[in-house]
Formats: sequence, C-alpha cells, structure tokens
Amino acid sequence: MLIRRQKDIRACRVAARLVSLGVVVAALLAVAGLAPRVAAAQPQASPRIVSIGGAVTEILFSLGMGDRVVAVDQTSRYPAAARALPDVGYARALSPEGVLSVGPTLILAMEGAGPPSTMEVLKQASVPVVIIPDGHDREAVLRKIAAVAQAVGAEEKGRALAAEVSDDFAALDAMVKALPERPRAVFVLSASGGAAVVGGADTSADAILKLAGLTNAMAEIKGFKPALDEAAMSAEPEAVVVMRGGGQVLDVATVFALPAFAGTPAARDKRLVSLPGSYLLGFGPRTPRAARDLAAALHPGAKLPELPARPWSAEPDQ
Repeated sequence: MLIRRQKDIRACRVAARLVSLGVVVAALLAVAGLAPRVAAAQPQASPRIVSIGGAVTEILFSLGMGDRVVAVDQTSRYPAAARALPDVGYARALSPEGVLSVGPTLILAMEGAGPPSTMEVLKQASVPVVIIPDGHDREAVLRKIAAVAQAVGAEEKGRALAAEVSDDFAALDAMVKALPERPRAVFVLSASGGAAVVGGADTSADAILKLAGLTNAMAEIKGFKPALDEAAMSAEPEAVVVMRGGGQVLDVATVFALPAFAGTPAARDKRLVSLPGSYLLGFGPRTPRAARDLAAALHPGAKLPELPARPWSAEPDQ
C-alpha cells in the first residue's frame, strides 16, 4: 500500500512538472509571436436574392435588405431601386432560366408565382426557394413580413416593421369607423373592346375598398370578371377606382364612355380615383397608407389625418 502511494505521489509530481513546462513553453511562444492562433470564422457571403412579388420586394427593402436583392419580377415597382434591378419576368409567367441566370443563392416568391412547372424546376435546383403566403388583410400583411424576415434572418427587424405596420392599420381602422357613409364604388382592372373587367368578391380590389370604408358595388360577382352593362348600371356605383401605371390609360373620358358606367351616379359626378397599382393592390407594408389615401379621395369632407411618417414609405410612388 505504501509503495503504491509513493508511486502515485511521484506520478502527480511528474504531471505537475509537465503542465508547468507546457505553460512556460506557451508563454515563450506567445512572446515570440509563434503561438498557434484560433482560425477566425470566415464571414458568410451575403445572399443574392431574387424577389418575386411586389409585397415581398417592398418588405425586403423595408427591412434594409435591398442591397442583397439582385433581381425582381415585373410586379415589384417600389421602391425606385427595385425598378432599377434586372427583371426576371411576370410573377405568374416565369422561366427557370430567367430566374437562375442572375446567380441567386436564395429565391423568395409570393404564393401563386408560377407557372407550377417553373416552380418545380426551381425547387429541384440547388438554390433554396421560400414561398411567402399571400393574403389581403391586416393579418396577411403581418404574416408576409414575418415570413420574409425569417427567410433572411432579420427577425428582430421584422418584428419592428410589423409593429409599425400594425399601428398604421389601427390608425386606419379608427379613421374608417368615424366616417359617416360608405360610398358604393367599383374597381376597374382593365377595359378593352368596350368591356370593363371589375373586381368582385374575394379579390384584392374588394379588400382595399373595404379597408378604405367603401362598399364594393360589384360584390355580387366573384373574382375579376367582365362587368355586364345592366349589372353595373343597376349597382349604381358612386365612384370608380382604377390603377395608374399599368400600361393602360383609364381616365375619366375612357371609363365613363363605357356602356357599363355611362348612366351611373359615378359618371354623372365624374368621380374617378386613380392610384398606382402596386400601391393599391400590393398588400405590403404601405397598404394602410393606400387605403387611407383612397378613403380621403372618396370622403373629401372628412379631412382624414396623415399616417405617421415611416422611413420605408417616404419615397413617392410612381
């Protein structure tokens, strides 16, 4: 037993001397500048994002991620920096070659982008594809912000943006509840050959009219469909809302020359409101502002207050 203890003591002394020697050597190497260094973590390259969908693009720029976007689709009209980027085509008529030609490392696409065959090819490529859920109300806009922020690792900025947008929706809701009336309005998407395509129920047009405190005079139809002359006139719209910048001129003379609207109260009063299409129907962070502007245009006596200034909404729309 005694011999074993003496061996243990000697082993401990040897180990202590080795440790001390190691410390001394390490110190000498450090002084000489020869100490081994821990390899520095290599910074990851910023993602090259292709953004498909106007709301997706707007959210990315609002999050301060605009410098990472290398291409957009044709519906991405805000901000101006997005319009200056390479265009991969219309969101619902994309080609895999066009999207992949810009060398993306991440593709963010609004739900409904396509065609399906293109989306399948993109999903099978080596580039991650994140589908952002669509929708046309307050909750949908907040979901879009959260999904985009998570996809690019900007959750904290996403929460801050969502809080601002939520406050804007609350202010809009208070304005609309105070309005004394709900004018009947028709949203005209396009007009060709003497026929108008209008927004019925379950459309982005219907949603923005409701947010602005208006009654959709074409709510009896569903989707975007041509308006029958008799149906439009019997609906007696007091105003017509159109998009600006969609490549088709829908001015007072053009719209109220259409048989569907010629005999309506809107035509009599020449009440037509024109706002940028991506602003009206994009359902991104600026949607409460678009609804507020639409409400102000059709409730001129209400004197609605402006929503608080936000850095991501300061740039004028085209």
